[in-house]
Amino acid sequence: MRHPRAKLDDVIHAPVRFSIVAALAAADQADFKFVRDTVEVSDSALSKQVSTLESAGYVKVRKTFVGRRPRTYLALTPEGRSAFDRHVQALRDIAAGVQEPLNTTD
Repeated sequence: MRHPRAKLDDVIHAPVRFSIVAALAAADQADFKFVRDTVEVSDSALSKQVSTLESAGYVKVRKTFVGRRPRTYLALTPEGRSAFDRHVQALRDIAAGVQEPLNTTD
């Protein structure tokens, strides 16, 4: 039997990317500035992490204008949502295993 950590997604597992995906999982889409403020990172740090998630096919970036102001919206793709769900389940499985007492007499 493989340890549940084998199911962790290396792309999502990085703390900032995990935070981004978690924020996006709660909505259909979110404004770049909202995600930046929620995750508490700089514009450049968010851009870099979003690029990684976009390259993996987990996030879709949509650029538009509201009036004359450019806006960037982020959304999880279906693949991104599935990957996030699997990753969270793997974390739960790992945590559940830790809840059982360890047999240290063997």
